[in-house]
Amino acid sequence: MELPLIMNDVLYDLQGGVFKITLNRIDKHNAFDDKLLAELLRLLEQAETNASVRCVVLNANGKHFSAGADLSWMKRMAEFNEEENIRDATVLANLMHALYRNPKPTIAVVQGAAFGGGAGLVAACDIAIAAENATFCFSEVKLGLIPAVISPYVVNAVGARVATWLFTSAEVVNATRAYELGLVHYCLPIQSLDSFSMSFAETLTKNAPKAVEDAKKLVHFVQDKPITQALIKETALLIAKKRISEEGQCGLNAFLNKKTPIWD
Repeated sequence: MELPLIMNDVLYDLQGGVFKITLNRIDKHNAFDDKLLAELLRLLEQAETNASVRCVVLNANGKHFSAGADLSWMKRMAEFNEEENIRDATVLANLMHALYRNPKPTIAVVQGAAFGGGAGLVAACDIAIAAENATFCFSEVKLGLIPAVISPYVVNAVGARVATWLFTSAEVVNATRAYELGLVHYCLPIQSLDSFSMSFAETLTKNAPKAVEDAKKLVHFVQDKPITQALIKETALLIAKKRISEEGQCGLNAFLNKKTPIWD
């Protein structure tokens, strides 16, 4: 796919298997509207089908990751009827799902505020890396709303009880607390954020590409399933197939011969 570097309020680039998508509405604190969401969704769909993409990094320029919904967009939404609001909300819902179900690992890199839907983007990603100055808030109830379309991903990330507290209190939590809750996986000084996140992404690209995708699928497959004999048999079948796959044979032979595997 062709990857121009700049498109309106989104920057994107593909280097060494790392597809970096950067929110660039600095003057709006990277708040999003329907157009920006549609562009993000388009990019994620392209990443999904491009074999050159091994992982996706979602980050932001400026002081803040994302303030959530743009005020002018919210004003328009307030005037929509129910049908128009359903259509509008579906765009955000589809974006969250695209991050969650993308076969490539998705990494959120966060500095400053990640509020409302911005925090939802973080929860929908597989891995979240935050600067120590990052703050998170699900502020919808302060506006008489609820964090509906992002709720499955937040509950998945932190659990139902913590999500209930975050959603009903609209309390702002700092990066250290977000790390303790499981909303983010790494918390580090802001001056190390970019270098660490890109180094981490590059580490993912060195792993077997199909195995990485299948490992992500595996989590979704076993999640919330009871450990039954049927599940035991299915997981045994999965590893048996991977062992005799071309990629599995390549990796095992390289390991046994003390060589570095070369993935296609």
